[in-house]
Amino acid sequence: MKYTTAIFDLDGTLLDTLDDLTDAVNAAMRAFGYPEHTRDEVRGFVGNGARLLIERSLGGVPGNFDEIFAFYDEYYTTHSMIKTAPYPGVTEALRALVRSDVKIAVVSNKQDRAVKALVRKFFGDCCSVAVGESKKVRRKPAPDSVIAAMGELFSEKYECVYVGDSEVDIETAKNAGIDCISVTWGFRGRDFLKEKGAATLCDSAEELVKAII
Repeated sequence: MKYTTAIFDLDGTLLDTLDDLTDAVNAAMRAFGYPEHTRDEVRGFVGNGARLLIERSLGGVPGNFDEIFAFYDEYYTTHSMIKTAPYPGVTEALRALVRSDVKIAVVSNKQDRAVKALVRKFFGDCCSVAVGESKKVRRKPAPDSVIAAMGELFSEKYECVYVGDSEVDIETAKNAGIDCISVTWGFRGRDFLKEKGAATLCDSAEELVKAII
């Protein structure tokens, strides 16, 4: 076995959350009189946490930013499981890893309560450790969330691999001192990831399992 522990990003890696994120962003834009965004535009905004998602959607930080963000946060919290679903083969891949005694964790720049709720709903039988953005840990690419997950799983760095779909994930793994696998089905593409220094690329969930075990 190559790794005993696999730590996963959530959005764009395990779950296709883009439609629900787009709907929540546009609900906030409509409520405060700002232009709405396409799915592809929102795809380019995500990756660095919810506050930066809204800042990018607004094109800056207006005086009433906190009010707009609070609206988005509440809307997304109550509408985060409408169109969201695992990517093809992902659930089966996680179960295959668990059968091979690989420990699973999820870390994300999404709000902690949303991360825990989504992981519990979609992957609760495979993953008991989920860490999202909170005041206790810095956002990725800071390594805090990965290190916290490693601690909960009692895993050493040499045992771990981080799996994600973005340049933020590549940098996060580097900052945490662990290997990284980049998946190409998420919010960024293969060529983009290669340009950002991806060392290992997987185009399917089946390839991912083979890369881990």
